[in-house]
Amino acid sequence: MFLYFIDLFGTAVFAVSGVILASKLRMDPFGVIVLGSVTAVGGGTIRDIILDARPIFWINDTTYLWVILCTCVLAMLLVRHPKRIPWWVLPVCDAIGLSVFVGIGVDKALAYQDSAFIAIMMGVMTGCGGGVLRDVLAREIPLVLRHEIYATACIVGGIFHTTALSLGYNDQIAFISGAVCTLIIRLCAIRWHLSLPVFAMNK
Repeated sequence: MFLYFIDLFGTAVFAVSGVILASKLRMDPFGVIVLGSVTAVGGGTIRDIILDARPIFWINDTTYLWVILCTCVLAMLLVRHPKRIPWWVLPVCDAIGLSVFVGIGVDKALAYQDSAFIAIMMGVMTGCGGGVLRDVLAREIPLVLRHEIYATACIVGGIFHTTALSLGYNDQIAFISGAVCTLIIRLCAIRWHLSLPVFAMNK
């Protein structure tokens, strides 16, 4: 039950990131809700479609949709006063949601197939897919394709998760180890502005 509430918390945080981008692009309320929804559940939806997991998680549990709708409405009211919110709150909450999403993606993938490699891919997809869809709809270069350490944290966390399972640790310990690893890497990247080298051709 605790994990379920953290999952809903992550869904809300991801929805807020969609609302903030929509506000910068001056979208109408419908556009705000669409972008918030895509960001919140896009990654998990792609994962379930690839794994042929029926029904898709937010169809099976409409609580996710209500959380997104309420979050988008509240965020539209609060985003008018962004200076009241410290700059680090959203990135840190995003990191928490991201770490949980990756673990959920890995676990769900392993419930449908046995490949650790595919499970890691599905974990990354769950954590980053919504953000990619959000940025594509907003006609921006997706965050995970730029130099900021984001998807890399998901990959390392997924590796820790699947490695712990292969070593015989139970599901809970494996999940926590992967989630904590993802969270620590992401928080360090936020705190010290860590990034990967940029690939560019010399002129």
